[in-house]
Amino acid sequence: MTEDKLGFLKNYPDINAEPLWTVMEAMVPPIPSPKSIPHVWEYQKLRPALIESGKRIKAEEAERRVLMLINPTMKAPYTTDTLYAGLQLINPGEVAPAHRHCAFALRFIIEGERGFTAVEGEKITMERGDVILTPPWDWHDHGHEGEDVMIWLDGLDLPIFQNIPVNFAELYSEPRYPSAPAENSSLKFPWAPVQKALDNSGDSAYAHYTYVKPNGSPLSYIIGGEAERIGANSVSPEKRETCSKVFHVYDGTGYSEIIDAKGNKKILKWTKSDTFAVPAWSSITHYNETDQPAYFFIYNDKPLLDNLNLYRSQSKQ
Repeated sequence: MTEDKLGFLKNYPDINAEPLWTVMEAMVPPIPSPKSIPHVWEYQKLRPALIESGKRIKAEEAERRVLMLINPTMKAPYTTDTLYAGLQLINPGEVAPAHRHCAFALRFIIEGERGFTAVEGEKITMERGDVILTPPWDWHDHGHEGEDVMIWLDGLDLPIFQNIPVNFAELYSEPRYPSAPAENSSLKFPWAPVQKALDNSGDSAYAHYTYVKPNGSPLSYIIGGEAERIGANSVSPEKRETCSKVFHVYDGTGYSEIIDAKGNKKILKWTKSDTFAVPAWSSITHYNETDQPAYFFIYNDKPLLDNLNLYRSQSKQ
């Protein structure tokens, strides 16, 4: 718009207002416009840094010993525009002190044995492939009674609170919140039944699983969970959704073709224990060219979009 069309605003220097009509397309774009980009974090590159952090940084110094997975186009805490991911390590004999916060968290266990998360008095043993929930404002701490490191993927809704600044935390008065072993906690979702459901889906090429709580609801109001199986020498259906996603490779090797909202294509190569981010309204197709199936754990912001009536999808078979 020409300067002469806007020059009249100089006559009103103290109104703290700007014209919408000059930025209308940016405010209401023709397509979704996330700031994050597709990106993969290779576990075998990250793990040595995480192990060294365990040697240099004490648990009580860090409160949580985590390497945040930050999207290359953004800053902490953004893994996608709405989702946060981090790799957390705890050494044998340590306790990550008890606290609680407004944000929701989930843990996907990557490696180690005899670690635990204690949530509101339930001491929940960690095993590889477990999903363990930490609902908002629940007291929780982490400990390790095994002989080697425990490492897991943290998934939180922290980016949401950058625009809704109401998240805060409280430390408990002691390192541990009182807890007792919980054998069948509703906060723990083991991997074995998930893989069984994927393997028994009847489709050898592709299978999908949605995590739900015992009452059938999503894992939280903001974050949901999924799992996928890409069969040996198979390709997944192409799908595009308004939700963004963080994928963790439980097992397998392959690559994903990501086409973002603007039509830019990117290939992400992945293998066991890697994590990768897919922004909103990206077309996703997974390729497995090996003779073994590949498995993903995925978390997304679909519950948030469903609650706001903002979820949309497109599929190509």
